Amino acid sequence: MRDIDAIAALQDPVRRRLYEYVAAQGREVGRNEAAEAVGVARTLAAHHLDKLTEAGVLESGSRRLTGRSGPGAGRPAKVYTRARGERSVSLPGRDYRTAAELLAEAAEEAGLDVGLRAAARRRGEALRGSAAPCADLAEAMDVLAARGYEPHLEGPGSDRGADGPEGPEGEGEGEGEGEGGAAEPVVRMRNCPFHAVAERFPPLVCGMNLALLEGLLGADGPVRARMDARPGECCVVVEASKNNIH
Repeated sequence: MRDIDAIAALQDPVRRRLYEYVAAQGREVGRNEAAEAVGVARTLAAHHLDKLTEAGVLESGSRRLTGRSGPGAGRPAKVYTRARGERSVSLPGRDYRTAAELLAEAAEEAGLDVGLRAAARRRGEALRGSAAPCADLAEAMDVLAARGYEPHLEGPGSDRGADGPEGPEGEGEGEGEGEGGAAEPVVRMRNCPFHAVAERFPPLVCGMNLALLEGLLGADGPVRARMDARPGECCVVVEASKNNIH
């Protein structure tokens, strides 16, 4: 019943907008920022953010938002991030996760990686249907968002890290660098739709995921998917195809 209560907490439209904003940032968010983002008073935002924390869909902590420490640094502020736990409701009850884990275990033991990737690529192509391969990263992000991957752009043209806890230097060095050493934008994804199974069978499921996205986005088009795992995010990134960089 706790999952039902957690999801029910999002019924309030203000609460839902606050949750969506915090989840989309991929970092800690303070009350002032959240209130300004959704256009409500700070006290109202604080009330709803705390209710979302009580429901288990957000997690809270505290830190100094000024980035300074010691005398004069100010009191720590309450900050929020999306909860790491997964919530789902099925009426009547279903247990697809156990079935997926059993199938993944059997596939791994039988060495069916190649066959699974081929099936995943075909499924991606079927989902794309008659549409042409994605023309650019913006179109790829729309496709990925519709599938629940929560894509975000990193590199030139993105503002990630501008006000996050790590600042603009929070990314790894050399990410998305082109042949001339200049950084190229790359699409990363904050959510893995197959996270629960991927945790237990990472090579198998991540390979399946890559093949699925190759079929969905178009393997020979202007964008390409490649493996680049990072903790807490999807194992695949999307970038401009090298064949389309002039």
